[in-house]
Amino acid sequence: MEIKTTYALITGATSGIGYELALLFAKNGYNLIIVSRDLDELQTKAIEFKDCGIDVKTIQADLFDVDSAFTVCEQAEAMGVEIEVLVNDAGQGLYGKFENTDIRGELDIINLNISSLIVLTKYFIKKMSARRSGKILNLASIASKAPGPWQSVYHGTKAFVLSFTEAIRQEVQDRNVIVTALLPGATDTDFFNKAGMNESKIVQDKDALSDPKDVAKDGYEALMNNDDKVVSGFKNKMNVTMSNITPDSELARQFDEKQKPVSED
Repeated sequence: MEIKTTYALITGATSGIGYELALLFAKNGYNLIIVSRDLDELQTKAIEFKDCGIDVKTIQADLFDVDSAFTVCEQAEAMGVEIEVLVNDAGQGLYGKFENTDIRGELDIINLNISSLIVLTKYFIKKMSARRSGKILNLASIASKAPGPWQSVYHGTKAFVLSFTEAIRQEVQDRNVIVTALLPGATDTDFFNKAGMNESKIVQDKDALSDPKDVAKDGYEALMNNDDKVVSGFKNKMNVTMSNITPDSELARQFDEKQKPVSED
């Protein structure tokens, strides 16, 4: 394995898909800057990633607060290293009917899933464009392809991430900067617990959940292959294909059935 002199900066790198992506980059010789709000997890995972023979730096930041995204940029700049890859993995949902959910919580999710992602992307894409080299992987979701009752704000944020990613990819493609969107489906991570949706139907069928290792592998390979986007998993690919020819009203009905609480049956 060739150890690189450049770094991959990865948000949400201590758990789920973000952790698996960080591990893949480490195993492929990338030095890491890992970002998380949990200091203990940051320190633990940094030790683990260093076992791959690479350098690991940490930044503790709560990206629900947009100001923290600017702080991440400042701290990365102060480290004096070149960020060759940016992975915007950090994201979260909030479960429930929109009329009943907490508006402050939803605004936090918009800040995390959209605003902080924009701040980080703008800062690093400028540097990548100037030196004509760099890669950005944004975590969208198959949720970006359909309206999602019980997760209306989350689906809306991921629709933004996909559209935004495809747009800026076009803007920088002539400067050797790769921008790719990863679209996983329901994945076996702590996402559902954090979103408060453990009682939803979709979580009950563990066999239907993707392995985060497989999702990370799909995203890593798509980024390295300069793909515009990748839907992870054959079943999810089929679902997205069908969503392209299914009326939004029917997609909303299907998601309502899959995501409502089991107790409502």
